[in-house]
Amino acid sequence: MVLVRGLMTDEEWAFFELFVVVTGGKRGRPPSDHRRVLDGIFWIARTGAPWRDLHDYFGPWTRVYRQFRRWTLTGVWELMLEALAESGAVPDSLQMVDSTIVHAHHQAAGAKRETQKQGFGRSKGGFTTKIHLRTNAGGLPIAAEITGGEVSDYKGYDVVMNAAAPAPCVLLADKGYDSDHIRESLEAAGAVPIIPARRNRKNPVQIDDFVYALRNRIERCFNKLRCSRRLATRYDKTADSYLGFIHLASLRLWFLHFVNST
Repeated sequence: MVLVRGLMTDEEWAFFELFVVVTGGKRGRPPSDHRRVLDGIFWIARTGAPWRDLHDYFGPWTRVYRQFRRWTLTGVWELMLEALAESGAVPDSLQMVDSTIVHAHHQAAGAKRETQKQGFGRSKGGFTTKIHLRTNAGGLPIAAEITGGEVSDYKGYDVVMNAAAPAPCVLLADKGYDSDHIRESLEAAGAVPIIPARRNRKNPVQIDDFVYALRNRIERCFNKLRCSRRLATRYDKTADSYLGFIHLASLRLWFLHFVNST
């Protein structure tokens, strides 16, 4: 028997099976072993290996890659994350937003469309992508998006806050999100912004330091996501593939939380 680390548990598969296994009458070829294919995708996400180096246990890499693209383009990963975010399993009245910059490998360049549309940009760090993340009170992802590394946090904020997820009552963010637009939009929605003021703000804003200290949970979330090597360095040419791996790593954090809380 071949031993492969990081395979899904039966509990994980019971959840994923609801979304990835198509039910109904037979149409054309019978469905493949979706569990093994999905395990292969998780193996790529964890190890950061090229698709062509996929472990033989998971079958031909072309088959696993094509299925990954199918599921990614049909929005399956986002649907799963939305279901978990709206499950109420983790408190979401308090939420957090933040971003982090990821270096892109030189092999990630060369997509058919413009690099800006694929979430690439030029910044002090070189060829980079910025991950914008929104988490609940437990520091678990409920929405994610990518932009070029030079894009401001303001623009990323609008994208993740417009995602399908429960609305916050309190939102934590760092100084990079200190703007009148963000504060006014939150207050109009009945939410309390806990965002430190920039030094150049004329009217200083007082915040609750005790509550703001909870923002370290989203920073720890980024550290956990980077344990998936396919995220720590961007190798994917297309934005949807890279974002797909971000969603997949986010889903596994949810299950890790459930395991540790039982």
